Amino acid sequence: MNKVIITQIRSTIKRPKRQVLTIQALGLGKLNKTVEKELTPQIKGMINKVSHLVNVKDVLR
Repeated sequence: MNKVIITQIRSTIKRPKRQVLTIQALGLGKLNKTVEKELTPQIKGMINKVSHLVNVKDVLR
């Protein structure tokens, strides 16, 4: 599977609770925090829901 690097670039202040919980489930929560995840369909869906709050880069192997 491919891996992606997800970085939070915008705050979750004044965002719906559902988006805040999605950010937390991705392992984020603070600005400029970065995590590396396997790109599964579940993670892809979570990224799509908060795409306006995160930056995503593919990891080439």
